[in-house]
Amino acid sequence: MTGQVRTVDGRVAGRRGQATRQKLLDCLSEMLSSSPYRDVKVIDVARKAGTSPATFYQYFPDVEGAVLEIAEEMAKEGANLTDLVAGRSWVGKSGWQAAEELVDGFLSFWRKNDAILRVVDLGAAEGDKRFYKIRMKILNAVTNSLTESIQDLQSRNKVDKDVNAAAMAGSIVAMLAAVAGHQKGFQSWGVKQAELKPNLALLVHLGVTGKKPTK
Repeated sequence: MTGQVRTVDGRVAGRRGQATRQKLLDCLSEMLSSSPYRDVKVIDVARKAGTSPATFYQYFPDVEGAVLEIAEEMAKEGANLTDLVAGRSWVGKSGWQAAEELVDGFLSFWRKNDAILRVVDLGAAEGDKRFYKIRMKILNAVTNSLTESIQDLQSRNKVDKDVNAAAMAGSIVAMLAAVAGHQKGFQSWGVKQAELKPNLALLVHLGVTGKKPTK
């Protein structure tokens, strides 16, 4: 956490208070990994953290407010996903490597944050603008850089000018997000993780460059 941490009533939390607040968030994150979001109650989070509901309410208005705090921190980390695309070459063998690393980084981020991302997706699907903005912040980190990569290829006549760079980039990222959120489901289709990555990378490479990769 950076900067001053305040309680619900506006007071600046001391070191001990910040530690308690963080422990509540950590316990909530752990509970979201094993329990449906709607089933998580303040009293259960407080008990797991070894404190009281009254203490929880000092720092958060409700469970949803605490979940949004966790989601915001995750979104800051998600902004780093742009590093998987920004400044990368998509020409020749470098293009295949860029596609592989984008897929690997995207799937890894989703697995690491699976529990909170499920809650974010649920909130966004239900029309909650706060969760929608967090979801878009994560997706935009990749979409904007990927759009620039496609535009760069177009400027060098390596991608057809008729391709709408933003539409293509957005479609690729939406596909990545959908697949990333369905990773466990592929196992029921007999697809192993090791088989999923190269095939997804192939689709990404085709989408960005319009060509089969050079491996």
